[in-house]
Amino acid sequence: MNERQSIQKMDRRRFLRSATAVSAGLVLAPTVRSAASPTAGASDDSPLHVALIGAGAQGQVLMDACRRIPGIRFEAVCDIWEAYNLRRGYRILQRCGHPARPYTDYEEMLHREENLDAAIVATPDCWHARHTIACLDAGLHVYCEAPMSNGVEDARRMVLAARRTGKLLQIGHQRRSNPQYRFCHERFLHEVTLLGRIIAVNGQWNRGVQVPLGWPRQAPVDPAVLSKYGYESMERFRNWRWYKGLGSGPVVDLGSHQLDVYNWFLDAQPVSVQASGYINQPNCAGHEWCDTVMAIYDYRTPQGAVAASYQVLSGNRYEGYVEKFLGDKGTLAISQRSDRTRLYPDWVGGQMAQWVAFLKEGYLTVPPEWRVWLERQRVTEERLAEAFAGLFVLESPEGIDLDRLSCSVPIKMDTPPHQPHLENFFAAIRGEAELACPAKIGYEAIVTVLKVNEAIAAGRKLDFAPGDFVV
Repeated sequence: MNERQSIQKMDRRRFLRSATAVSAGLVLAPTVRSAASPTAGASDDSPLHVALIGAGAQGQVLMDACRRIPGIRFEAVCDIWEAYNLRRGYRILQRCGHPARPYTDYEEMLHREENLDAAIVATPDCWHARHTIACLDAGLHVYCEAPMSNGVEDARRMVLAARRTGKLLQIGHQRRSNPQYRFCHERFLHEVTLLGRIIAVNGQWNRGVQVPLGWPRQAPVDPAVLSKYGYESMERFRNWRWYKGLGSGPVVDLGSHQLDVYNWFLDAQPVSVQASGYINQPNCAGHEWCDTVMAIYDYRTPQGAVAASYQVLSGNRYEGYVEKFLGDKGTLAISQRSDRTRLYPDWVGGQMAQWVAFLKEGYLTVPPEWRVWLERQRVTEERLAEAFAGLFVLESPEGIDLDRLSCSVPIKMDTPPHQPHLENFFAAIRGEAELACPAKIGYEAIVTVLKVNEAIAAGRKLDFAPGDFVV
């Protein structure tokens, strides 16, 4: 070891020792929490004490969202990349008034920290089960990033641990708490069945070329630490999503969120899936998961059969990420980018009067090009249906493209995408809400999406067994 390396090692030790000692007392006695006892802060206005495990890019996204939520206090932050992720997360939280004592070992953190109510797990997928189960066994409620795990058996163990401990386990499918998604699900699929019978679903997450992630060369993770946690190199540590045993590829990383929406909106699980996939990206030597995937699911609902396609592309951004539900009365295109959520009416077959009623009642918002036309026609509310009839008998009124006419939803998402889901988690801890995505739902989603990789490997359609979705 040269002199510079020795100084860096001493600096890191001082950083951990001094930061951990701040208002900590370094209590070494094990913490025992009863699963049946109420959570501290759940019945009053005192803050909830939270730990963050995994302070990388996604951990920082969740941390930033939490900092916008009143009554949340970070007591600890843990990450094995001491010189970068941990130091950065610690400093951000310190600047924002959180004590957030730093740790490189989650077991040490759980041993030392007595006052925690909950943990947020934002580590690589292969560590979700171990971190989540350890926190549940320590008496903490857990918010675990999606996908739930990179393996069905680990996900099953997580469900069983939540049951055994009686603690809450929220899986980070944040669309379940998104107000626009909830509005469309409750109003358009149940309250007024705006789309009619769903006959098909299309979904995609298209991205540009994915450049491998690098790292500051002067601040790598110690090779012994990498080996201890299952990483052969810094390259695999930084790009774990592409390697078997660590991640499950982009179709799972991204698709788990959207395929969960399929299950949710259809109120069903698929009965079969077939898929194909390829590694098409440059600079991907050694990657073990496909970057381009297309899958077709077969659903059976009480209303009939539904064919559902899903794709992930790396190298083409066209239309980004969206889920489309096609019914016999209309189509809903919905996205986590709320400005892209649109409803396309089927104006044939006598449905126009019903859609006009929805516009009057505030379920839908008249698009700008319609407003211009209606104002020019001096349309009153009483003449709305008549005016729309006139609009649609014309071939192209005022230059409007009738094939692309759509309505927007009167609910917008004006917070970071993860914030409502985290708010739901903390509200559930306080006894003020039910979890939007408990372990059972997260398990159903991971079973749904992991089957895609199996189907690619098998080269044929695979069926789901009746008990696949049950723990």
